[in-house]
Amino acid sequence: MAGPGFGNRNAGGGARPARTRLQQVLYWGSVLAVWGVIFLVVFFAVFARGLPDTSALYDIDRQPSITYLDRNGALIATRGSQQAPPADLDSLPDYVPAAFIAIEDRRFYWHPGFDPIGMSRAMAANMRAGRIVQGGSTLTQQLAKNLFLTPDQNVRRKVQELMLAVWLELKFSKQEILALYLNRVYFGAGAYGIEAASQRYFDKGAKDLTVGEAALLAGLLKAPSRYSPVSEHERAAARATVVLDEMAEAGVITPEQRAAAVLEPVRVSRTLATQHAQYFVDWLDKEIRGLVGEPTEDMIVETTLDLTLQTAAERNVRRILDRDASRGVEQAALVALDGDGRVRAMIGGASYADSQFNRAVDARRQAGSAWKPFVYLAAMEAGYTPETPVVDEPVRIGNWSPRNYSGTFAGNMTLANAVAQSTNTVAAYVADQIGRDSVARAARRLGISSRIGLEPAMALGAVEVSPIDMATAYDAFANGGRRVEAYGISRIRTPQGRVIYQRSARDAAAGQAINNPSLYYINQMLRGVVTRGTARSAAISGRDIAGKTGTTSDYKDAWFVGYTGGFVTAVWVGKDDNTAMRGVTGGAAPAAIWKGFMEAALPRLNVQPIPNGPPMPDGWVAPDPIGDLIGDVEDPYGDSTVLPGGVDPNQGEPYDPRASVEEPRRDPAPVERPRRDDPPDQRPEPEARPEKENNPLFF
Repeated sequence: MAGPGFGNRNAGGGARPARTRLQQVLYWGSVLAVWGVIFLVVFFAVFARGLPDTSALYDIDRQPSITYLDRNGALIATRGSQQAPPADLDSLPDYVPAAFIAIEDRRFYWHPGFDPIGMSRAMAANMRAGRIVQGGSTLTQQLAKNLFLTPDQNVRRKVQELMLAVWLELKFSKQEILALYLNRVYFGAGAYGIEAASQRYFDKGAKDLTVGEAALLAGLLKAPSRYSPVSEHERAAARATVVLDEMAEAGVITPEQRAAAVLEPVRVSRTLATQHAQYFVDWLDKEIRGLVGEPTEDMIVETTLDLTLQTAAERNVRRILDRDASRGVEQAALVALDGDGRVRAMIGGASYADSQFNRAVDARRQAGSAWKPFVYLAAMEAGYTPETPVVDEPVRIGNWSPRNYSGTFAGNMTLANAVAQSTNTVAAYVADQIGRDSVARAARRLGISSRIGLEPAMALGAVEVSPIDMATAYDAFANGGRRVEAYGISRIRTPQGRVIYQRSARDAAAGQAINNPSLYYINQMLRGVVTRGTARSAAISGRDIAGKTGTTSDYKDAWFVGYTGGFVTAVWVGKDDNTAMRGVTGGAAPAAIWKGFMEAALPRLNVQPIPNGPPMPDGWVAPDPIGDLIGDVEDPYGDSTVLPGGVDPNQGEPYDPRASVEEPRRDPAPVERPRRDDPPDQRPEPEARPEKENNPLFF
């Protein structure tokens, strides 16, 4: 039995009728909408905090550009940002902006700043791949990111990008957004905007771009370095073909236009395509900051480089590397200086695109016999002459016993013959007699900046040096005995002509580092290396040439440093991992590179014979080979008289070649000469202990 209030829902006025399904949908839809609005307000309030100031829309924040010119005013390279005047969208061929729309944002004219369809498609593709393989950003979103945001990949930045994209769509027309995009996007190689990119890559204005060139630039935007037509031309061409396909599919170009564009080669600017002197430009980039600090305005750097000689150097290095690749010749470096130390050509490696490490400046490799001129210069200053008789025989210095490349001993000879034949035993013995510290001082005086150890193997080139140091040191042999400093900058100015830096005559002043007769003797002996010694392959008919080859243990390094009057070139070949080549000596690949380069360079330079240098001392008489041979030679090494008239290149005062250097002078260790009836010691020359640990990269 039911009590009051039970059993009848209509009692006391009755219950409300149940909602229909439509009413329920409307009710819960309204609830969700209210909460959605609340969520969006809170969401955008949170993410809107920290949005950048959009009033800086037209401001351009870029690094100053540095333009490098060769000694004749020809363009070498431009580094930093290049910002050309904005391109007028109406002046561009229709297919230029259409190429960017076709590959980057096909629905550009229909979306409100973001593309839900494209975003959904990208999300599905990324989920299938398990990683990000496709992006859904529109041109407007990319513009918002480029103008206002950092490249950080996070949710906050993505939401801010969407908000800014919608703001741009509300504020500007589609044509204005497209024009902003094309004039602000980065195309690589320091070029911002379509006009700068067109000038940088093709040496022409954007209004003159062909269909293929427009497709190539549009393809760059996905990854400017990955699709660079300079270093990745095959990949860039493939990407440009994809853009052409998209343009044809979108109806921007006809199939006939696409076919014609594929067949027509796209020619990149010669300066960019050949990567002229990029190692040289990298070297100068550091020098500029030392001279003028961090650049704050566009600058033009007038350099000492000769672009014609640089091209000849690049061509000959490439030719010999290709020729001798089967013998393990993988890398090369070349530095050419004039008599005042101006760098005329520089090669820092086989390919700048593959490796930006500058082996001409930053590498330290053992010099081998290319070091011996410093030994013999110190010997000349200690009283030796080219006709001093010496003996090629087994020598033991402490626990070390050098051997010759031939594995044999030639017996009696003159010092000049020992130099020409690069006789190791004589160089080691002479250095030990005059003191290896004297050799170190001579090398340091000429410009060698590396650490110079005083172990016995130093006399044979167990010293790590750079090609630019070797060229600098040999320049004193070529220019009359003056010490020089290698440099590459003559002047730095603004585009308006204001001079920021000018190399002065005081900077160029060079002191006398070698006096006569030492200079006369060393040049005489190094000429013999080319005429009858290990560098005969480097001889150039009708030219006064001198130089020295160098080959290290197990053929890990090969050198030739040669010169004529007021011009010197140092060449090194080897491998980055310091492993051996196959029988490559200094008289092979390095001499071939040197000769090919110098044959192209010398007619352009109009160089003179090697200068004699300062006057001879009073009473000096040219050596008499016959008289020297029949004279008293019981102790030819005992006279260590210093030649008068030496001048310290730093002080301009008479110098003593025995003055102290970094390491204190050590008395030479007693030399134990084997008896003549002892069997020759034929053990291989022990490899000199490197001055650094033998890591895979021996630099």
